Amino acid sequence: MLRERLMWIAWPAFLVAAVLEMMVFAVLDPESLTLFGETVGWSRAAVYTVTFFIFWFMMMVSSALTSVLSMSPFELNRRQPQAGSDPRR
Repeated sequence: MLRERLMWIAWPAFLVAAVLEMMVFAVLDPESLTLFGETVGWSRAAVYTVTFFIFWFMMMVSSALTSVLSMSPFELNRRQPQAGSDPRR
């Protein structure tokens, strides 16, 4: 179940990050980026890679938050019984 939920979060986030990457760099030149007034000085591939992973991480956070918020309180607070524990507690 955890693996399925992770794929529900990671796969759509990957697709949205890829589209966002294409949209952003269709209008921005990676070599003209500045950080605190100084040029970044990275290669185009490095800028593309770093920004893709930033976009992907942020989309995964958004999808995970949506996944958690869509759970019922009972499902969210359910605990798995541990071996040797009293199930009535």
